[in-house]
Amino acid sequence: MIPVTTQKGKRTALFGLGGSGMVTAQALVAGGADVLVFDDNPERVENAKEVGLVTCDFRENGLHHYSALVLAPGVPLTHPKPHWSVDLAMAADVPVIGDIELFSRERKKHAPSCTFVAITGTNGKSTTTALIAHILAEAGRDVQMGGNIGKAVLSLEPPAQHRCYVIECSSYQIDLAPNLNPSIGILLNLSPDHLDRHGTMDNYAEIKERLVAASDIAIVGTDDNYSAAIGSYLKAKGKTVISIATSAPLAGGIYLDHRRLVEARGGMLESIADLDDAIALRGAHNGQNAAAAWAACRQLGLTAEEINAGFRSFPGLAHRMEPVRQLGSTTFVNDSKATNADAAAMALSSFDRIYWIAGGLAKEDGIEQLRPFFDRIAKAYLVGEAAPQFAATLGNTVPYEISGTVEAAVARAAQDSAADDYEGSTVLLSPACASFDQFANFERRGDAFRDAVLALDELPVKEEQPQ
Repeated sequence: MIPVTTQKGKRTALFGLGGSGMVTAQALVAGGADVLVFDDNPERVENAKEVGLVTCDFRENGLHHYSALVLAPGVPLTHPKPHWSVDLAMAADVPVIGDIELFSRERKKHAPSCTFVAITGTNGKSTTTALIAHILAEAGRDVQMGGNIGKAVLSLEPPAQHRCYVIECSSYQIDLAPNLNPSIGILLNLSPDHLDRHGTMDNYAEIKERLVAASDIAIVGTDDNYSAAIGSYLKAKGKTVISIATSAPLAGGIYLDHRRLVEARGGMLESIADLDDAIALRGAHNGQNAAAAWAACRQLGLTAEEINAGFRSFPGLAHRMEPVRQLGSTTFVNDSKATNADAAAMALSSFDRIYWIAGGLAKEDGIEQLRPFFDRIAKAYLVGEAAPQFAATLGNTVPYEISGTVEAAVARAAQDSAADDYEGSTVLLSPACASFDQFANFERRGDAFRDAVLALDELPVKEEQPQ
C-alpha cells in the first residue's frame, strides 16, 4: 500500500466505497489523514465501519473546513449532473480529486524521478498496460502495475526511485487528477465512449488529452482524427511526441505494416519487430498496442532484443484474445470480453479460418455489422438468448448450429475443426453479447470456455462415414 502522507493531519472527505474507494480510504488513514467516508449504499457504509473507518453523511454539516473531497472514479463529477457530494464540495470551495491525483502527489514528494508510464485511450489500454509491464518485468525492472486495469493504484508498493509504475488511466480518473505528470504518457485512440459522463466528444477528448499534455514524452496514435489532432497540437507546442499508427505508414514514428512494426526516422525505415512470433498480439488493434509498448520501452532504455522477447512471451490478458490451448493445428482463443459487435470485429479480423462461438444477451445492434468478416467463418456455434437472432442474420451465408451452451459449442467446434483439412484454424469465443443470460459476467463465461477447452483430452475427429 502507498500511505498518502501528503494528506497527513488534514481533514479529508471520501465518497465512494467500492474496491478502489476502500483502498484509497485505508491509504489515507495509513498516511495520517483525518478521514471521513460515505457512500449512497448503506451496505458499503456498514462494511467501512467494520474495518474501522469513520463514516459521516456529509449532507448533515457540509464540507466546509475539509481540505479535499476524494471521489471514487465511478461517481459522476459533471455529467449527467454532479453527484450531491460534488455539489457540496463546490459550495465549500473544496477541491475534488481522485486516487491517481493522490498517487501523483506521493510520487512527487518521495520519488519524483521514478518511472511513471500512464496509458489511456478508448480501446486497448488494458492490453498495452499489461504488455509494457510484462516487457519491463521480463527485462529485470521492478514494475508496479495498476490503476483502471483492476488493481487500485494506492494498493501498489510506495514510490521509490528504482521502481517503474505502469498505470492505466480512465477518463474518469484523469478528470480527477489535476497534477498528473507521467514520465511517458500514451494516448492510443479516441472514439465516442462514456459521453453520458462527459457530455460531448470534445469534452471526452479534452480530458484524455490532459494525460499526454502533462507527460514528459507523449506517445500518440494517429489512426483517428481526434488523437491525430492532439498529437499535431502537442508537437506544435514543442512537446516530444512519438506517433504510432496501424492504418497508414508514417513519415516519422512507428507503424504496422502487415504483421511487422516499422520505425520511420530521418528518412530511413527499419523493421523493428515481427508480430507473427507474438501469438497474443494478433490483429491490427494489437499492432497499435505493440507499437505503443515498443516506443515506451525504448525510451526507458530497453534493447530491441528485450522488447521482442517480451512480445513473444506475453501471455495476453485473460478473456481478451487469450490463447488458451493449441491442439493439433487448431488454436483455441478466449475473447469473452468482446461483449459487443465492435469488439468481436477485432477478433474476427485477426484469424483466417474461424469456428466461431457467439451469443449471449444481445446488444441492440446485433451482428449485422460483422458481415464483412463472414467469409472467414467456417461455422458458427450459437449460444444463449441471442442464438435465434444471430441465426437469422447469418442465414445461408455462414453454416451454423444452435449449441445452447458454451460447453456444447466447444465440443462441437473442436470436432469440426479437427475434421477440417485447413491447417491453422481457430476456435474462437468472441460472443458479441453481454453474458448476463447465462453468466454473472464475461469473466465467468470465459472461464467456462477455458475449462471446456482444457477438458478436451485430445482433439476429437469425426468418424469417417462408410462408403
